[in-house]
Amino acid sequence: MSHKFSRSFFIMMLVLVGVLALAACGGSSGSDEPIKVGAIFDLTGPTSDVGTPYSEGITDFVSWYNEQGGVDGTPLELISADYAYKVDQGEQLYSQYVNQGVVVFQGWGTGDTEALRSRIAADEIPFMSASYSDVLGNPDEAPYNFLIGTGYGAQAVTAVQWGLDNGATKFAIFHHDSPFGQSPVDMAKSYAESHGASLDVFPMPGGATDFTAELTQVKDAGIEYIIIQNVSSNAATLVKNITDFGLDIQVVCLNWCTDELFVSLAGDAAEGVLGTSPFAFPGSGAAGLKEMEDYLSANGGSLSDKGIRYVAGWLTMKVMTAGIEKVVADGNEVTGPNIKAALENMGTLDTGGLTQPLKFSSSDHASNKAVQFFQVSGGTWTAASDYVAVP
Repeated sequence: MSHKFSRSFFIMMLVLVGVLALAACGGSSGSDEPIKVGAIFDLTGPTSDVGTPYSEGITDFVSWYNEQGGVDGTPLELISADYAYKVDQGEQLYSQYVNQGVVVFQGWGTGDTEALRSRIAADEIPFMSASYSDVLGNPDEAPYNFLIGTGYGAQAVTAVQWGLDNGATKFAIFHHDSPFGQSPVDMAKSYAESHGASLDVFPMPGGATDFTAELTQVKDAGIEYIIIQNVSSNAATLVKNITDFGLDIQVVCLNWCTDELFVSLAGDAAEGVLGTSPFAFPGSGAAGLKEMEDYLSANGGSLSDKGIRYVAGWLTMKVMTAGIEKVVADGNEVTGPNIKAALENMGTLDTGGLTQPLKFSSSDHASNKAVQFFQVSGGTWTAASDYVAVP
C-alpha cells in the first residue's frame, strides 16, 4: 500500500507542476484567449440610416486592428447584434454578453445608454456609445461611461455663444421628443438666459411632417437662431418648412443632423445651415483618416461613401482599445476596473485631427471639450471655423 501511495502521489505532483507551468505561460490576461467586446447596433430601427455606418466603423476597426496583430498579439473579439433601437432588447443583449465574458461594451442610443448606466457601474464594464448626453461624462453619475463626442448640452451652449457673438438675442431649440432630444435643452436655455437672451423650446413629435404651426410662433417671437437637436430626416423636414414659410433665420444643427444625409434630404433648403461637429468629415485631410481610407480602399470601399458616422464609430472603438492597450502594456489583467483606470490615466490622446485632443480623468469622463462649425455651401459641409472650445 505504501509503495502504491508513493507512486500515486508522485504522479499527482507531476500533473500539478504541469498545470502550474501552463498557467505561468498563459499570463495574467490569458493571452491565448481573445479580448471580448460587446456591442449593440441599430441596423433596422428608426436610426438605422446613421446607425449602420457607425456600426461599420466599429466592426471595420476591429478587423483592421486584428490584422495589425491585436493587443500585443491578442485579438479583439466583437460580439454584437442589431437591437433595432429597442431599449429592452438592448438591455437583454447587454446581460447576455456580460455573461459571455465581455470586458468592455459599445452602445448606441441615449435611451439604452442611460437605462444601462447603473448596471454598467455595478458590473464594472467600461461603456462608450454614440450618445453624448452630458450626464454620461460625469463619473459621479455614470462611473463607467466615457464620452468621445462633445456633450449635447455643451454643443448647444457653444451654438448659442456663436449666435450671441453674431448679434442674436432670440433663440429657439427644436428637439426630438425623447431623452436624446431633451438632453441639451436645460443647459442651452440656462446659458442663453444668463447672457440676456431668450430661448424658446419646441418638441418635434415622431412622425411629424409639418412644423408650420411652430414656425408661426417662431416668426411672431422674432426668433433669429434655431438650434436643432434631432436626426437628419426630421431636421431636413424642418428646414424645408422654414424655406417654404419664407423665414430668414439662421439654423444650427447639432451633431446628429450635421452629416451628409441631412444635405441629401434637405436639398437646396440646406444651403447656409450651420452645424456643430466633434468629428472631422471625410475629405477634410485630417491625418487620422488615413488608416480608414487605406483599409476601405484595400477592401473595395470608400470613406467618402461611408461618411462621418463611420469616422465616429471607428474612432470610438480605437479610443476604447487604447485603454485596453495601456492595461496590457502596464502588465495588468484585462478587466473592467483596470481598463477604466487606464482610460482615466493615459493622458492626452492625439486623434490625428479627427477631434480635438481627448483627455479623461477620474473626475471627468467627457473627454471632448470643443466642436468645429461647418456650413452647407454648394451642397457640401464646409469648415466655418477651427475647433471652438465649449464656453
